[in-house]
Amino acid sequence: MNAPSVLFVCVKNGGKSQMAAGLMRAATGDRVDVHSAGTRPAAAINALSAEALLEVGVDITGETPKAIDPQLVRDVDLVVTLGREASVDPVPGTAFENWDTDEPSERGIDGIERMRLVRDDIATRVTDLATRLHP
Repeated sequence: MNAPSVLFVCVKNGGKSQMAAGLMRAATGDRVDVHSAGTRPAAAINALSAEALLEVGVDITGETPKAIDPQLVRDVDLVVTLGREASVDPVPGTAFENWDTDEPSERGIDGIERMRLVRDDIATRVTDLATRLHP
């Protein structure tokens, strides 16, 4: 049986979607085919996102932001958008869900503290998703 596949999408593909992909790879190894992309990709990975993940043993420093590949959207089992700004047009046969992730900056929390909270929120959701993909 083929491994389930998931595409994590945010706007820049520099922070949240890269964090989700890194955490999912760490949680599932090669049991899930993991991809990430952005609706308007940034030039580089968010340094604080990478730092927050390194604290939990996940290294995304070698990743680069990528644009959404429409073929990949059709090919994966699940597309997960992170946050409120990223949207991907639905495709028949592909499941979609949105994670309205924690946004600590709305509470005046910035910098590495913000990223740790975002990371922990995404990590909880990734653990739940990994369980749903591999009961």
